[in-house]
Amino acid sequence: MQKPSRRTLLLAPFAAAGAELLAACSDSDSSSRSGPQHTARTAAFVPQGPKGFVNPSDPEVLATERKRGSGPVRMVTFTAAESLLDLGGQSVHSWAYNESVPGPLVRVTAGDVLSLTLSNRLTEKTTLHAHGVRLRCDMDGVPDLTQPGIAPGTDFVYRFVAAHPGTYLLHSHVDMQPDRALYAPFIVDDPKEPLAYDKEWIVVLDDWVDGIEGSTPDKVLDQLKPGGSMAMHMGMGMGPGHGSPSPHGSASASATPSRSSKQTGPDRVLRDSHSRMLHGEGGNVAYPHYLANGRLRTDPSVFRCRPGDRVRIRIINAGSETAFRVALGDHAMTVTHTDGYPVQHKRTDALLVGMAERYDVLITAKDGVFPLVALAEGKKGKALAVLRTDKGRNLPAPDVRPDELDREVVPARRLLPAESVAMDDRVPDRDLRIRITGTMQKYDWGFDHKPYDVRQRHAVRAGERVRLTLINATDMWHPMHLHGHTFSVTGLNSAGARKDTTIVLPHRKLVLDFDADNPGLWMLHCHNQYHSESGMMTVLGYKK
Repeated sequence: MQKPSRRTLLLAPFAAAGAELLAACSDSDSSSRSGPQHTARTAAFVPQGPKGFVNPSDPEVLATERKRGSGPVRMVTFTAAESLLDLGGQSVHSWAYNESVPGPLVRVTAGDVLSLTLSNRLTEKTTLHAHGVRLRCDMDGVPDLTQPGIAPGTDFVYRFVAAHPGTYLLHSHVDMQPDRALYAPFIVDDPKEPLAYDKEWIVVLDDWVDGIEGSTPDKVLDQLKPGGSMAMHMGMGMGPGHGSPSPHGSASASATPSRSSKQTGPDRVLRDSHSRMLHGEGGNVAYPHYLANGRLRTDPSVFRCRPGDRVRIRIINAGSETAFRVALGDHAMTVTHTDGYPVQHKRTDALLVGMAERYDVLITAKDGVFPLVALAEGKKGKALAVLRTDKGRNLPAPDVRPDELDREVVPARRLLPAESVAMDDRVPDRDLRIRITGTMQKYDWGFDHKPYDVRQRHAVRAGERVRLTLINATDMWHPMHLHGHTFSVTGLNSAGARKDTTIVLPHRKLVLDFDADNPGLWMLHCHNQYHSESGMMTVLGYKK
């Protein structure tokens, strides 16, 4: 089977973005190869917090980045702005990158330097986070921790070596902005790609509420907090004075004690959801729509190939509050990667994909038309895209449900790493135990009963093997993400798959091992956007 040098992509905007990216490359500029540079700032940013820790632009950070090398520079520009988006038959006003949903595909080769200029044309500060990428700390995009927020009307240049191949996600890291359209797929190709396949299909999933009947993510968060529609429904109205500041430092709309449908839009609180796979509630936001590659299931995007083609599908969950159970009708899938790292190949009928998780799978296309369905786990609704190899016009019904959704689902904990990325069985040098805490009634999500504070530090030292035990003391499941590192999900007998985001089920614990090999200040947080913005974030810091 031939290994293609240029993959076929699903959407024209993706392909156009790739061509634009290549056209913008500055490979011949020798000064661009000179290694890490501070851009769009006059002095290194130092966040609030205790002394004695490695700050985002300290020499240790720069030295680690130099070790990653410095290949050709790939230049990209994103403009974050208010946009009118077509979701496939329904237009909505939202915030987006380059007026598209998802944002333009960014594609580089491992070893390249990505130079991404983010132009902020919003009315609020913003940043950009390269989710899952092991990069230099001052390019991580966490406001007030690794950089100041990018002010309206200004630009910032994110510049870092993309050292490891894989499927990643770019998104804002400010307040509820990721629950709009401020996200885009990011692919780092392997120059020595070991997989053989004919075509590639990138599928970006999302849960959508912004601009529908007056709803916004901020208003939905307001409904979930004390005094909002969830609390009122439970008889938990808190009265004045119980609002809380946003974890990112801006005033939160939750401080308003009285609410009406005019103020907050339709009631989007989901009650009485349940998922057997998630051991409890599926979520708490009743999204009106679920998208695959920015389109509603009534007008799905279509990927075309030939019968017998071997197709690599890169599945990205860009949603903010929804896990998706994903299956392709009449096809088995072979899992090859999770969160950018290869695994020992595993056959499955379906996958459960938490927020910000990514899975790469291989399928051999049959003859006909087939639905790729992403069921909103524990909720009502689904996203739909279509694989077809014939020339017909008929599409699957919007409510189609492939039998594969109810067959074998391989969880991440059962995946084993490929030998090339497996961690050794070194004894941990440091043990960190963190409790995941909070309740729906109080909406007081946090770690160890504390909300996020930028001054928090869980200390590690460079060179250590760290064992991180997450103890979920809540009734909810949480997709936990560690910035700047990958970890091994540790099982009873062996080290598990390499990941950067993983689901922790309610009243369970998960043990993660990682090597402290990327100095700086790194966020650990729940990737349920409504949980993180209510306080479920903390910081791991490298001691000097």
